[in-house]
Amino acid sequence: MKKFLLLCVVCSSLIVVFFSCEKDDICAETTPTTPELIIRFNDITSPEDTKNVTDLFAYALDGNTAIAISGMTVATRDSIGIPLRTDMTSTQFVLHKDYEIDDNDTPDDPSDDIVLGNPEVVTVTYEPTEVYVSRACGFKTVFNNLTFSVDLDGDNWILNSEIVSTNVENETAAHVKVFH
Repeated sequence: MKKFLLLCVVCSSLIVVFFSCEKDDICAETTPTTPELIIRFNDITSPEDTKNVTDLFAYALDGNTAIAISGMTVATRDSIGIPLRTDMTSTQFVLHKDYEIDDNDTPDDPSDDIVLGNPEVVTVTYEPTEVYVSRACGFKTVFNNLTFSVDLDGDNWILNSEIVSTNVENETAAHVKVFH
């Protein structure tokens, strides 16, 4: 009788352990996450053709404070991905053409450095919406009803813009065309 009781306890324990296991909750790296805003730069004289922006550097603005964008480097390119704020309904950033730092022949003293080039302050407004991806990955944010505006400063290198898609749901195509 004791052996039978012990066998029942062991079997019931194994059944509980076996059926209480869950599959691993690991979010695959290939799972789409919150997309960046993709801006494609086009030639103002030939609007269907892309055109590189020389020495482009981008950074976000929070009030008057510049905030570095992770992974952003100065490069000549025909498109750029910009992360949008998920906790706000707008993001302001600078697209800086011909970005260069003049160190005034004092490379060890950054206090007298001068930033050269032509910066454009851009404001993107949108409606952020959280979308459930999976239990392992949680939520991502998509952005709807996108608008795009450039502050006029008298020396604009961005001459026009066109919203290609008012919804930022993925990073497979441009959302905004910028003409220069």
